[in-house]
Amino acid sequence: MRTETTRLHSAQRDAEIVRLLQAHGFIAFQQLCQRLDASSATIRRDLGRLDSLGVIERVRGGARLKSGGAAKVIDRLALDRLVGAPFEQNRTRNAGAKAAIGRAAARLCERGEAIIIDGGTTTFQMCPHLEGLELQVLTNSLHIVGELLPQPGTRVSVPGGAIFREQNIILSPFEDDGMNRYHATKLFMGAAAIGARGVMQADVVLIQAEQKLMTKADRLIVLADSSKFAASATFLVCPLSEVDVVITDERARPADVDLLGAKGVEVIIAR
Repeated sequence: MRTETTRLHSAQRDAEIVRLLQAHGFIAFQQLCQRLDASSATIRRDLGRLDSLGVIERVRGGARLKSGGAAKVIDRLALDRLVGAPFEQNRTRNAGAKAAIGRAAARLCERGEAIIIDGGTTTFQMCPHLEGLELQVLTNSLHIVGELLPQPGTRVSVPGGAIFREQNIILSPFEDDGMNRYHATKLFMGAAAIGARGVMQADVVLIQAEQKLMTKADRLIVLADSSKFAASATFLVCPLSEVDVVITDERARPADVDLLGAKGVEVIIAR
């Protein structure tokens, strides 16, 4: 669960405003300021922009969603593409480290439990090692679905949303994606970068989806090869205080491992 408030990019705020309106029908102006950790001037600008785009209707004390408003926000977030590199291109980068991390992550799974595997080339490496564990797996990755379907004892679920072709994942920034009743003991998630600020990603919509997945799991396990400590990305998914475990490879620098430990994060070095 999120324990700190992340300051959001304007497109993220738009998606969050629509998500809240979908869930509640109406939301008060002051509630929006609190939920989005934004100033009243910022929220007024957001509501004015969304009103002019025909997404919401401003009413006394707050706002409500117009018919078709959610679809307009999806269009604005460019849901046909993501900033990150395509799956097949990323798959060959640090392949040996990712394979070791995937094996180590699979060893954390207990027979019969429900888990979530977020899409990514490192989390994908878990799949061959899950056979026989009789798991219930929720994933937004069509690549992971394809790997798990031949395993007769593994039950696979997917959320609703739009398909991003290059990454082959399903994402939606909104509440109505079929996951409301799903609960998992563990969420396995990758990262574009990880460091003192926390877990970072390059794409607004990806952050929305990952933050939602975090609310559905008891523990967050981040799979990040050593190159991710030197990488940079624009948007914060969560601070390190919300991460339970990081699995990385033996090339991780001691300083990076010590940083995680100082924040209370368990570190597993995959070999």
